[in-house]
Amino acid sequence: MILFLVLLVAMFFAVVVQHFIAPLPPMGARVLIMPIIMFYGALALPLPGMLALTFVGGIMWDALHVQMVDGNFEVAVGWSVVLYAVLGGLMSGFRPLFQRGRWEIHCLLSGLCAALIVFAEYVMITFRREPVTFIYHKDVWWSIGATGIIATLLSPFFFFALNYVASLTGYDPQPLRKMPKR
Repeated sequence: MILFLVLLVAMFFAVVVQHFIAPLPPMGARVLIMPIIMFYGALALPLPGMLALTFVGGIMWDALHVQMVDGNFEVAVGWSVVLYAVLGGLMSGFRPLFQRGRWEIHCLLSGLCAALIVFAEYVMITFRREPVTFIYHKDVWWSIGATGIIATLLSPFFFFALNYVASLTGYDPQPLRKMPKR
C-alpha cells in the first residue's frame, strides 16, 4: 500500500516535470517520465494496484493534454485511461519474469509502449480532424520512434531507483529472485 502511494506521488511529480521539458530539438521527441513510473507499477504491483495506477495516470495525462479546437475535442477525454490500462496489462503479463529478477525485456517494452502512447495520440488527432489524412512525414515517425528510444534509455534508471524505494517501504517487487535455482 505504501509503495502504491509513493508511485502515485511520483507519477504526479513526473507528469508536472515532463510537462516543462521541451521536445528534444533534432527529432521533436518528448521525454515521457510518468508512463515509465506507471509501467514499473504495472510490474511491481498486483492487478488491482496496477489498474488503479493506470486509471489515475490516464486521468492525469488527460488533464494536461486534452485540447479543444473549433468546439471539438482534438483528443477524446478518457482515451488514455483505456490506453494505459491496455499497456499496463501488457506489462503486467510479463510480471512473473520481473519477479524472478529479469528486467531487460521490461525496459525495452517500456520504450515500445511509450512510443505506442505517442502513436495513439497521432492516430487520435488524425481521425478527429476533418478531412482524415495521414501525414507520412519522416519528422512524425522520428518523433514517435525517438520518444520510445528515450524511454528505453531512461527506464533502467527509474526501475532501479523505484526498486530501491520499494525496498525502503518494505515491499519486495521481485520475491522470486532470491529463490534457489533447481
